[in-house]
Amino acid sequence: MNIKRYLILLSMVFSTPLWAQINIFACEPEWAALAVELGGEHVKVFSATMGLQDPHKIQPRPSLMAKARQADMIVCTGADLEVGWLPLLLRQVGNPRIQPDQPGYFIATDYVKLKEIPVHVNRLNGDVHAMGNPHIQTNPYNIGVVAKALAQRFQQVDPEHASSYQTRYTAFKKRWDAAIEQWNIKAKPLHGTPIIVSHNSWIYMEDWLDLKRVTTLEPKPGIPASSGYLADVLKQTQEQEVDMIINAAYQDPRAADWLEDRSDITIVTLPFTVGGDTHATDLFSLFDRTIALLLEAKKNES
Repeated sequence: MNIKRYLILLSMVFSTPLWAQINIFACEPEWAALAVELGGEHVKVFSATMGLQDPHKIQPRPSLMAKARQADMIVCTGADLEVGWLPLLLRQVGNPRIQPDQPGYFIATDYVKLKEIPVHVNRLNGDVHAMGNPHIQTNPYNIGVVAKALAQRFQQVDPEHASSYQTRYTAFKKRWDAAIEQWNIKAKPLHGTPIIVSHNSWIYMEDWLDLKRVTTLEPKPGIPASSGYLADVLKQTQEQEVDMIINAAYQDPRAADWLEDRSDITIVTLPFTVGGDTHATDLFSLFDRTIALLLEAKKNES
């Protein structure tokens, strides 16, 4: 063998890892956590956001661009949740593997029936998502649907380890279905509970747990409440029963605090996603924590 060719082959052997990992750029912590569940040792996952960050308001920083350039897959919510930063990021990094219509481009909301799709989109109506409400991760059934699709995509992108992804998905589904069954049993006292939310980001949880939203602490989505609007909400609580105010850990609590001080309605700060508080360290503990906090608030109100 030609010595030059031999040296080239030798360098390739020592520069190639024993097994390849899919580099995954996850836009939100819930999808990073799901990727780890399904991918195990065959994936290397980076989350662009943390549990205490507003996923709408992210800047495409150089550090994010560097991770995106290295990515084999991008796993995001979609439905315009990341519209303020993701399209710009994709254009600037120019990574062909993670562009739309490529196997490495995975959008979770493509696999879930979205709620609250507006008939007309007008920016005067606030931060309205034209494709529907994107906050699908607040319902564990949606997580299960996305998990099946993501496992199949892993098998497409990395067919060498397809059997491993299928095995991990099967194991995850068994654990997830059992967990949902237990959450449903524990959550029965919550059915029909009247709530106020700080932002309209809980519609899928409301549907799952049969919570009854009375109103929202925003006159329009993404628009901070004025003192006059909050006064109207306070009056509404005096005329209609409300058991709790739900605020996400990343959200500004001032409007909720104002209402609690004047109404004695309990604020429940939910993690919203993995890492939203110290207890929500993975997908299972996220919903364990969510149900526990809601039940505690319900008990205190009764």
